[in-house]
Amino acid sequence: MRIIAGRAKGRNIDAVASATRPTSDRAREALFSTLASEFGDFDGLQVLDLYAGTGAIALEALSRGASVVHAVEKDEPAAQAIEKNYENIKSAQCSGMFHLYTMGVNRFLQDKAQLQYHFVYVDPPYDLDDLDVIETLIQLVSGGFLHPQALIAVERNSRVREISWPDGLEQVREKNYGQATIFYGSPTPVDAQNG
Repeated sequence: MRIIAGRAKGRNIDAVASATRPTSDRAREALFSTLASEFGDFDGLQVLDLYAGTGAIALEALSRGASVVHAVEKDEPAAQAIEKNYENIKSAQCSGMFHLYTMGVNRFLQDKAQLQYHFVYVDPPYDLDDLDVIETLIQLVSGGFLHPQALIAVERNSRVREISWPDGLEQVREKNYGQATIFYGSPTPVDAQNG
């Protein structure tokens, strides 16, 4: 795998055998195409990558100019791979700040948010129960992690037909990429919440 675009374009990203299931290059390219049309450029964006795996999404966002990128991954070999991958792109002198939180997603989301993120990528293991995914989305809303115009992308196995978005979030689109489907959601506008 490689960084697709930005300052670190072409740099290699190492995966961890059996510890992670990296988002395919095709899905990653399409995801970032969607983000580019949603936000324009990445300058000033704050990005959160949950269940970060290899860190490919986080580091791609950093390469493209995001100002703050936080990755959350509890698996030790995967976290070490993320650190190595970050070291590999450092010399590209990306302008944003990157931080890896080596802890579980639920633990990270227990504390009140220090930042409101413009983009959140949620890529749990495919065998994680749907209720756990919904709980993650609830924590994002209740903890104040989302910018009012945030975009959330949830990657699931294509056998998952739909996602039950909790109160405060609504689906905006979904895209299928072979074995993976990415469901996109955003905060429900406040006037719509108030009826």
